[in-house]
Amino acid sequence: MSRLEGKVAIVTGAARGQGEAEARLFVQEGAQVVIADILDAEGEAVAKELGDDAVFVHLDVRDEQNWADVVTSTVQRFGHLDVLVNNAAVHHIVRIEDETVEGFERMFRVNLIGTFLGIRTCTPELRRSGHSSIVNISSTAGIVGFRGHGAYGASKWGVRGLTKVAAIELGPEIRVNSVHPGAIETDMLPEGDPARFSRLPLRRTGQPEEVAELALFLASDASSYITGAEFVVDAGMVAGP
Repeated sequence: MSRLEGKVAIVTGAARGQGEAEARLFVQEGAQVVIADILDAEGEAVAKELGDDAVFVHLDVRDEQNWADVVTSTVQRFGHLDVLVNNAAVHHIVRIEDETVEGFERMFRVNLIGTFLGIRTCTPELRRSGHSSIVNISSTAGIVGFRGHGAYGASKWGVRGLTKVAAIELGPEIRVNSVHPGAIETDMLPEGDPARFSRLPLRRTGQPEEVAELALFLASDASSYITGAEFVVDAGMVAGP
């Protein structure tokens, strides 16, 4: 299968976790991928392993100039840009009454403003491609409320809303959708009693590759009639009590 044959993608936060799984699957499916992250050593290692179809570029998603440099590097290396996956994020669990302004702002600068800057900066090149896709990785915390997720949840609800507006404004050349993972086994999964996930309809946590498969579908032409939508991958977490 080569579901992304000929496509060029930027994946943020791709040095590890879900972003790494997405980058690996995209290359496997024929894409050329820019691995964009602040983790230089890890990102370089992933790119080296993936070979000539991948390159690492340092990116702090909060920085406008960093974003401009990444897009320039992408076009210089691969010639065009077809897919943007806004995956980079930070996470912490703090009750609202204990949250700080600094903590709240950091969550928004990475998770929401970083996504906004990615969309804004990449749009000209994505539009030139003519049949492009943006995949914004939100969270189940952007669908329902969870205790201790005031800052994180608000930022991910923001990503959900930004996705819908972007889909309206950027169509028909660029499709924009959001993905809402639940309990996925990455470094961001909070520690705690593993038995709590046994109550999910599918009775388990998810793997990064399962989120990557959904991102792949939305990046590919197989989803050509889908935009402004939200897709939950969560073992039934938000289906009900």
